[in-house]
Amino acid sequence: MIIQNNYLPKSMFQAFIICLSFTFFTACSDDDTVTDADQEITEGEVEEEDDTTEVDDTDFTATDWTTETHSKDADPNFEEVFEDNTVKRLDIVITEARWTSMLEDMTSLYGSFGASAQGPGGAGGPVSSSSTDEDPIFVPAEVVYEGKEWYRVGVRFKGNSSLQSAWQAGNLKLSFKLDFDEFEDDYPQIDNQRFYGFKKLSLKNNFDDKSMLREKVATDVFRNVGLAASHTAFYTVYVDYGEGPVYFGVYTLVEEVDDTVIDEQFDDNDGNLYKPDGDAATFVAGSYNEDEYVKKTNEDEADYSDVLALLNNLNDNTRTSDPETWRTNLEAVFDTDVFLKYLATNTVIQNWDTYGRMSHNYYLYNNLENGKLTWIPWDNNEALQVGKQGGSPQLDFSDINAAQWPLISYLYDDDTYKAQYDLYVQEVIENAFNESTMQALYTNYAALIEPYATAEIEGHTYLNSSADFQNAINELKTHVANRNTAVQNYLDQ
Repeated sequence: MIIQNNYLPKSMFQAFIICLSFTFFTACSDDDTVTDADQEITEGEVEEEDDTTEVDDTDFTATDWTTETHSKDADPNFEEVFEDNTVKRLDIVITEARWTSMLEDMTSLYGSFGASAQGPGGAGGPVSSSSTDEDPIFVPAEVVYEGKEWYRVGVRFKGNSSLQSAWQAGNLKLSFKLDFDEFEDDYPQIDNQRFYGFKKLSLKNNFDDKSMLREKVATDVFRNVGLAASHTAFYTVYVDYGEGPVYFGVYTLVEEVDDTVIDEQFDDNDGNLYKPDGDAATFVAGSYNEDEYVKKTNEDEADYSDVLALLNNLNDNTRTSDPETWRTNLEAVFDTDVFLKYLATNTVIQNWDTYGRMSHNYYLYNNLENGKLTWIPWDNNEALQVGKQGGSPQLDFSDINAAQWPLISYLYDDDTYKAQYDLYVQEVIENAFNESTMQALYTNYAALIEPYATAEIEGHTYLNSSADFQNAINELKTHVANRNTAVQNYLDQ
């Protein structure tokens, strides 16, 4: 395990030398507003300076650019970017002015920073509701990895309720989204810039997870059962917003579904990709709403016939009058086998923050190879625990209301689908979520990241003490043992 030394990007070093030379004739000055990370971020507008000027940073040379590391021509290098059993380091360098603009934007979206803070590690007190469909702004920044620089990368904060909760709790360990050619129109030097073949990546902050393992482990379990799902890896993240690198903590780097997941795990990436969110994401009869079937591909094409067919076929009356016809019609538009495998896996490992309790955190991809919508899991930091909002569903879904979650209830009520679900439940507990395998994995991962997790600093952590980390690992180990017992009891019924 190696954490690299602090890096000063070459473009920044060159700018420093120019500025130093220029002082022989006139003084260098910085008119940008400076914001300290520990300084309270107050609600409302930050006072503007009268003589603020926009810096022209378009004149630079991408000296670190190579085909292998920066070009679109390179295939995604999964071994480099998503290496297991190591903790790598990523540095994000943002100018003071742009960092300030990101914080001001967050204030406009979610109110005052730290408004509900009640301690260093927790999510804070009650969080006021200020729901917004607007994403935080992108700003250009430099990303540094293994001594190489990526230029004018689009960087923004990401998340929904978790982002709002952390912000209002006064915790700057926020998730980031990276888009390596977001600003290519402004900077021609970075046209089609990639990070070892990846255009987009997410840095998940392991919100409300004192073990910092849930996102990676749960996603790996989905992949190990044979489902399409993101690659993940552990990274430490440092952010330099004008005062040198600040340790933001242990993050999970997650592959983006609308980038390389559909590119690499399907034969064709031209199908419709949806990220449903809202009532329509439940597929309850009468809930059809194109605005809530959020398209991530083919956005300019007004074709939602695939999700409409799924909604109609799922809720068709033949479900009770002619089950065989119902299954045939449903399977013509929806990969039921993939969904049943996902459902078995998700229910065995327990993951409450998705379909069955919450109407979000999954993708549907129209796999053009078979013309069927395929389920892809997403956002798993709340997995591997009983959970909130009534907890994760029971293995027999006795606590699921068919009127709210028909994809689960209707398929489980069908004898053919229930039999397949039960087979997958047994497969998951015997293989991908085998108790002895998971106990060893938790031990190894805990030893791997503990030095970095317990080194997190106040204001950039969800730990209240170093003991919180080991307690969270012990909870994961207890959980997998309990799930083994629960599954055996279910299958023995």
